[in-house]
Amino acid sequence: MPITRRAALAGLAAGTALAPMRSGRAAPSSKVIRIGHLTDISGPYASTAGLNSTACARQAVLDFDAAGHGIQVEVIPADHQNNPDIAMGIAREWFDRGNIDAVLELNNSAIALGMNTLTQQKNKVHLNTGAVSAALTGPACTHNMVHWTYDSWMMAHAPAISLTKAGDKDWYVVAPDYAFGAALTQDVTRFVTAEGGRVLGVSRHPFPGVTDFSSYLLAAQASGAKVVALANGGNDIVNCMKQAREFGLPQQGIRMVALACQMSDIHGMGLATAQGMLAGMAFYWDLNERTRAFAKRVVPKMNGTYPSSTHAGAYACTLHYLKAVAAVGVDKAKESGLDVVAAMKRIPTDDDCFGKGLIREDGRKIHPTYLLEAKTPGESKFEWDLQKLVSTIPAEQSFRPLNEGGCPFIKT
Repeated sequence: MPITRRAALAGLAAGTALAPMRSGRAAPSSKVIRIGHLTDISGPYASTAGLNSTACARQAVLDFDAAGHGIQVEVIPADHQNNPDIAMGIAREWFDRGNIDAVLELNNSAIALGMNTLTQQKNKVHLNTGAVSAALTGPACTHNMVHWTYDSWMMAHAPAISLTKAGDKDWYVVAPDYAFGAALTQDVTRFVTAEGGRVLGVSRHPFPGVTDFSSYLLAAQASGAKVVALANGGNDIVNCMKQAREFGLPQQGIRMVALACQMSDIHGMGLATAQGMLAGMAFYWDLNERTRAFAKRVVPKMNGTYPSSTHAGAYACTLHYLKAVAAVGVDKAKESGLDVVAAMKRIPTDDDCFGKGLIREDGRKIHPTYLLEAKTPGESKFEWDLQKLVSTIPAEQSFRPLNEGGCPFIKT
């Protein structure tokens, strides 16, 4: 991982923000738009999110500034440590005394669900680019939140439908025992059973702090399942895949599906371990000319790491948020998060990571998704050439239909 735990903690005590990034022409401090990047800097999701996402958000500020908007912007990261109490404490301090206008990423579903309530109470903006739970645009949705990048419905949909239709009907799920894992388990179970398949069992492991997944993987192996779905993320996926390879699951013809996998996870475990693993993703750096152009800009600022989906989401959502700020004006943006989110929904989205799209009434960002397979070592041409495209899911099929979510302010 290019940004080490030691380096992160040297610049960030628990709950304390790092130095902000400033961009734009000089302006009075009351006119500064401040984005609090609340992320995992020292824990299991540090490589898939963390300070590399901060670098991507700051690239969005630079790209926005290059268009001549003349708005001063600060991006201020802090480590939530995957602890909802710590996260809420940081956010309250930001909103009450730090003059923060929007909170970005929150790559933890339990934290994100709490943030939905807090940003509504404070009339701030919740730019969710990292949490997975589809409840954020379902029963827990608010007018102050935008859910970018992915969610549990999207991550489960592509692999579950594709593999079950192809005849792999017996599944087993390994999931962390909190909101993120529960959401993924629920969604993949629904899709598999809808196609005539079965989920033979679910193993739930504590989070965080588990590194030995042997008992869960052996239970999956013993079940007779043809597909093992990993409903975890970050280092947990890496450790699960390494141990699954040690126990011979892929060698026995069991399909390994990492529902919340990111490219940095594949890089971390290596293609000798990852080869053949499937994942549904919203972004891959080598999809087209625009994604490659984005990677070229940010890789030097990520110490040579190539961007994963969460990194791309931090960039794209920040850029679109700033376009909305410019549309309503800085004074109104600082006064009312509701007005900014409403503008984000009115303005069509367009960026180098996800292309053209839109934000739906319930806050769900809509774009195509991709079923990707990890390459074999022999197929890879260089270090970050890690995946190949299996299929593309059109935008209109990639996310849960609006009338099925249960968002309380959606009239169906």
